[in-house]
Amino acid sequence: MLTAKALFLASLGVGSFLKAPMVEAQPRAAAPHPVMVPIRSIGPRERGRIAQHLLALPQHDRYLRFGYAASDEQVQRYVDGLDFERDELFGIYNRRLELIAMAHLAFAPADQQQDCAEFGVSVAVHARGRGYGARLFERAVVVARNEGVGMLFIHALSENAAMLKIARNAGATVVRSGSESEAHLELPAATFDSRMSEIALQHFAQVDYQLKTRAKQFWSFLGELQEIRSGVRAAREKSAP
Repeated sequence: MLTAKALFLASLGVGSFLKAPMVEAQPRAAAPHPVMVPIRSIGPRERGRIAQHLLALPQHDRYLRFGYAASDEQVQRYVDGLDFERDELFGIYNRRLELIAMAHLAFAPADQQQDCAEFGVSVAVHARGRGYGARLFERAVVVARNEGVGMLFIHALSENAAMLKIARNAGATVVRSGSESEAHLELPAATFDSRMSEIALQHFAQVDYQLKTRAKQFWSFLGELQEIRSGVRAAREKSAP
């Protein structure tokens, strides 16, 4: 696991202007090795992106994510009902600032046991196989620890092998009951290192998002400029004798 110092130093690197920065967690000799993926907190202003991401999921993926074949209306109701003040949502964005993977860390309501939380995740079809689900889970664990959560739960269909694999790899206990499975992971108490890690991860993601935003604006400007030039050229050719 990356230390708070390593995460903070990594977050200060701006990387390439057009490519999302990634930091190796181990020396090259220790292959394969994980990479540090920019994971940004999602706020209520991005409900539209959340809806776009979830509505783009194929029907079977919606079935695995929600536990039932959610219709467009049901997905939209889920998005509209998100409580950003109570829960935490995280996302991974591509260079076009499209939300390609997201996680929902749902904390217990006020009338229930406060040291429990539930984790859910979804990844766009074209972004599979990159370990995004596992990275989002790791981020959720850090935040949950710092919020005083002692037990993290994952409710998933038993056929959701990818989600259950993430849970087992993290050391969670998985109990199967027919078509559904429940995984629970005991979390250690927050430490100075875990709190610094959360700060560094968030800073790293913010820097990455700002770079992608600037790059998108830059390319958009070049595209508009090219259209103007093409229009001027076409007008000259048309008016030429």
